[in-house]
Amino acid sequence: MAGTSGTPGTPRVLRAMNDRAALDLLLEHGPLSRTRIGKLTGLSKPTASQLLARLEAAGLVLATGTSEGRPGPNAQLYVVNPGAAYAAGLDVTPERIRAAVADVTGRTVGEFELATPGRRPAQPVVRQVTDALDGAVKAAGLARDDVHRLVIATPGAFDPNTGRLRYASHLPGWHSPALLDELAAALPMPVEYENDVNLVAIAEQRLGAARGHGDFVLLWNEGGLGAALVLGGRLHRGWTGGAGEVGFLPVPGAPLVRQVTKANSGGYQALAGSQALPQLARELGITEIPTGTHAEVAAALVATAADRTSGPERRLLEIYATHLATGLASLVSVLDPELVVLSGASLTAGGEPLRALVQAELEELAASRPRLVVGDVHEQPVLRGALESALAATRDEVFDTSR
Repeated sequence: MAGTSGTPGTPRVLRAMNDRAALDLLLEHGPLSRTRIGKLTGLSKPTASQLLARLEAAGLVLATGTSEGRPGPNAQLYVVNPGAAYAAGLDVTPERIRAAVADVTGRTVGEFELATPGRRPAQPVVRQVTDALDGAVKAAGLARDDVHRLVIATPGAFDPNTGRLRYASHLPGWHSPALLDELAAALPMPVEYENDVNLVAIAEQRLGAARGHGDFVLLWNEGGLGAALVLGGRLHRGWTGGAGEVGFLPVPGAPLVRQVTKANSGGYQALAGSQALPQLARELGITEIPTGTHAEVAAALVATAADRTSGPERRLLEIYATHLATGLASLVSVLDPELVVLSGASLTAGGEPLRALVQAELEELAASRPRLVVGDVHEQPVLRGALESALAATRDEVFDTSR
């Protein structure tokens, strides 16, 4: 019935739409005056004033200083209230859990890292998760109940049909069929679970090289080789959550791996994964092999090679580019994306020299010719993506003034 509260087009819904538009503008542009908000939203000055008064009363915006340096009286400026809500993210690997809390504006206010070495967890996974989260919450000067939403990033994916973690046999303790129920019981906020590479794609789409792109592939190479597929502006996860697990992809130039989930590897991982680079370096006669994790060693080798224009190091970069393009050719032939983003330490360390080589090789191997770019989100991209995902849902909930 027309005029019913909550019906699209009613004054209440229109006010809520204007409120959300103003809040999004304040998040994007920072402090704004009433006049500027009115111009950006198309609202009259009286309506913009009423909107700001409403948002201030709801605790969603704060008055913060005045504009200076312009003719006439200084105008009152407004910002989104950072303390209106908080969201958290966790980045889980076999070696450690990184946790962070951000206020509703996206500013990180607390971080914590919990070491989790060993093939078997020293503590139950639920305890690891709560300890990591509590460490970040304490660093932010908050309580656990202050966090509106948590997003947990893991390798592999939780199968939506069974609730069990798949494609990540190297993550000890995370495969119990009761794990998600146990975590839900232990945590007071809504919890979402997402593949780590998918969250890097979210970070790049919102903050980095894929901003404004609705169809792209993100290729990630760090501890493992994986991809995220964004189609029509949305992540494509697949029936079991395994879309993008390209490390298992059979490719020319690598032995055909059978029982790939037991091996936790496949042809593309063996050909172009981080662990393949030290052996390639030795075959080319490079004797100075750095130490560290697979990702650290690979990144150091690639960074050194990217600075050379000849010699075995340059040859390493060229072969690595061919190996990367071999797997990418299959992806782009099927998906025909607008853009490919190269991310993860083993790719970003190569910068423009590696990107250009992969682009040239891909144009030789595939009919589809997407543009390749290097990712822009370098600082903890998995964790940043988890925070961005948690913040998006939190803002939708907290900024909804139609309720």
